[in-house]
Amino acid sequence: MAMARRWTPQRFVTLRRIRVIACIAATSIALAGSFAFTARKSVALNINGQTTQVTTYAMTATRLLEEQGVDIKTHDIVTTSSGDQLANHAVVTVQSAYQTTINIDGTSVPFWTVATSADQLLGFFEENQNNAAKITVDIDNVYNQLTGGLVINQDGPVTVIADGKTSVAPNGKLPAASILDSKGIVLNKEDRVSVEKDGDTTILRVRRVTHGEETRTAVVPYSTQTIIDSNLPEGQSEIRQQGVNGEKTQVYNVTYVDGVAESETLKSETVTTMAIDQIIAVGAAKSDTDKGSDKKSDSADNGKADSGFNNQHESSGNNANNTGDKNNSSSGNNTNTDTNNNAGNTGGNNSGNSGNTGNSGNTGNSGNTGGGTNNNSGSSGSDSGTTTTPSGRLWHATVAQAQAYAAGAAAQRGWTGNDWDCLVKLWTRESSWLWYTENASSGAYGIPQSLPADKMAAFGANYRDDAAVQIDWGLWYIAQAYGSPSKAWQHSEQVGWY
Repeated sequence: MAMARRWTPQRFVTLRRIRVIACIAATSIALAGSFAFTARKSVALNINGQTTQVTTYAMTATRLLEEQGVDIKTHDIVTTSSGDQLANHAVVTVQSAYQTTINIDGTSVPFWTVATSADQLLGFFEENQNNAAKITVDIDNVYNQLTGGLVINQDGPVTVIADGKTSVAPNGKLPAASILDSKGIVLNKEDRVSVEKDGDTTILRVRRVTHGEETRTAVVPYSTQTIIDSNLPEGQSEIRQQGVNGEKTQVYNVTYVDGVAESETLKSETVTTMAIDQIIAVGAAKSDTDKGSDKKSDSADNGKADSGFNNQHESSGNNANNTGDKNNSSSGNNTNTDTNNNAGNTGGNNSGNSGNTGNSGNTGNSGNTGGGTNNNSGSSGSDSGTTTTPSGRLWHATVAQAQAYAAGAAAQRGWTGNDWDCLVKLWTRESSWLWYTENASSGAYGIPQSLPADKMAAFGANYRDDAAVQIDWGLWYIAQAYGSPSKAWQHSEQVGWY
């Protein structure tokens, strides 16, 4: 008969451990299954209007796009309906940006946009209206940019202006190339096409670019030669040969826009009539030896009587009659030389000195030149005297230009109304919308006050001077960090920075 199995304390402990481990394993499996079920999400991925349904375990839109092999460029716009974290049934929208050219108050500015039509792009700027700026969209190469589906006007007709004629295209949804073809308008290689809004009217404008030559006659000014003639008294001059201007023929290459000259370059120039120099003879000045001999002669001949009489004569008579003689340096006439010089200046050189005074005024104008350079840069006075060559999209922008650019850039992210108002207040507080603003203590720089400044280099190498680069980066930063300008402004109100 077999002995019954004995329950010992050791066996009891072993069995209890097995049960505990089995419970933990079962719980872990259940939790893992539950997590897997809840983490698995169905997401709508919309890329440039094309939507696909995808299943993912990714927690963020960035991770989802990496999984799907979607390449995101710097200026592309990515939005998620569920915020920072992906949720089940969320919608992730990707809008690929392309570069066109807008015109802000006469300044052409490259602009990154996600607009699907030129009319929509203009609408972005209208939504955050800036009355100080008139925006047009320039389309440098219509056939490359618009035949792929970018339309002019989603909703209505388009007014076409070309070759001095105005007509209406009823279907604004067609690409610009198709609209122009329907009107029989053939574009030449350099012709310029732009889209603008005039009230509720969308205008597609064609400006013809042509080239030609212009021949002009220009004056060749004569030169002046001075010769010394020992036969003339000292200080006296006379014209021996009258100068005559010549002529030259200049040929210019001229660029015309709709028949109006826009720019020109000199192609060639030929002198047709030679200029004749003007020759002026001047009496030779006496040498020191000659002057010394004259002094001795005067001393010997005139003696004391001469010193008394001659001084009186020079003082009373020579001041009037010897106006042009400024080199009288006789030892007895030092006082009279000053008088003579004053008289000479009064009679002969005063107008010249007046001209010199004018020149000193011109020297003052050199300061104005510096000011002009500063105005051309578009700055508010921070870089006067700078010699840096402008090389940016929105180089040294004025406040009005910066806000006009930002109005369209913000609107295409959906930031209008309160969001736009908050953005204006936020960057007014941070930098007063001045591209060169720099925090002396922290080094934060530019309109959005990037810290450090070189963060903005991802959007353009000219970030220290280019307001467009600063604004593009600033909007991207707000989108990443806060989601909207209103939330960024709320944070700034609470803690004093964003």
